[in-house]
Amino acid sequence: MTLTPWLIRPYSLVVAGLLAAAFAMPSHAADWDIDQLMHGLAQTRSAQARFVEKKTIAILDQPVESSGELLYTAPDRLEKRTIKPKPESMVVEGDQLEIERGRQKIKLQLQAYPELAAFIDSIRGTLAGDRKALERNYQLSLEGSAQAWTLKLVPIDSKMKQVVALIRMTGVRDEIRSIDVTQVDGDSSLMSIEKVAAK
Repeated sequence: MTLTPWLIRPYSLVVAGLLAAAFAMPSHAADWDIDQLMHGLAQTRSAQARFVEKKTIAILDQPVESSGELLYTAPDRLEKRTIKPKPESMVVEGDQLEIERGRQKIKLQLQAYPELAAFIDSIRGTLAGDRKALERNYQLSLEGSAQAWTLKLVPIDSKMKQVVALIRMTGVRDEIRSIDVTQVDGDSSLMSIEKVAAK
């Protein structure tokens, strides 16, 4: 079964926001490059952050803003808990995506949706610091330094290229500060992240 662009778009924006969970990376100022960034990401076994996300959607006059918290547990559990404007929970674990809004629950088996599975696996590849996994789906480029960097992911899969134009992450030293997802149809999602200190 293939996943049509209109179905993958809502999930691509939301799941992409979960990239923000990888925000605790050791810095290596000397010879700092993509491999060093991936190595730092791989050290994160669990993380928590607050987020504010603004989605720009063509059919709406104003951006839609939401906020809440993000949680990551290695190797493959991602959770996004939206608090405002309405409570919502989204969890990706293993081959399953579960969304909960009030009394409504939606469950998807990722193996039934190859494009969505590839999108999520690429995100988990980032969180796991798995460069090879990322490069199966994206062309990677890194700009700047450990003190102010930008990592760009451009899809190389033909079906993914029909939906996602670019994922752009920015960071300072050992923290990811923003995740910007631009879709082919012009819709976009910009998430600002604030790391929550470990207790």
